[in-house]
Amino acid sequence: MKVMVDADAFPSLLNDILLRAVQRAGVSLVFVSNKPLKFERSPIISCVVVPEGPDVADDRIVELIRSGDLAVTADIPLADRVIAKGARVISPRGDIYTEENIKDRLALRNLMNQLRDNGLITGGPKAFGKKDRQAFANQLNNLLSKYSQRAETRVFLP
Repeated sequence: MKVMVDADAFPSLLNDILLRAVQRAGVSLVFVSNKPLKFERSPIISCVVVPEGPDVADDRIVELIRSGDLAVTADIPLADRVIAKGARVISPRGDIYTEENIKDRLALRNLMNQLRDNGLITGGPKAFGKKDRQAFANQLNNLLSKYSQRAETRVFLP
């Protein structure tokens, strides 16, 4: 299992949580961004830098991700593409996207975009806060402990 992060929109407030969680689980972490990122040097942490442009980072994530991997993104269309490849998805707010809920989330996202484009709704999502940070940490730890190789190994040890 590896964790792939849509890093261009990833809240920096979550970096420490993410780094500690992947190190504890012993899984690889790949940031995908259109600019170089500063992060702690580690054999399990890397950054893929892609050219700027619409969906270039998304396309690279879809290209690199495999069934059983985990993507971290708030991008609903990207989440839909990742789930289609058999990977899991968590948002920075701790929402888990699955085959069962992604189509509804995609339809709602498209409706909200249409309402915003027509001026019927203004503003964006609520500010990122402590509850979001805690929800992300909890869900990430649950996913990593459930699906990481190290966690599976511990289950079988006496």
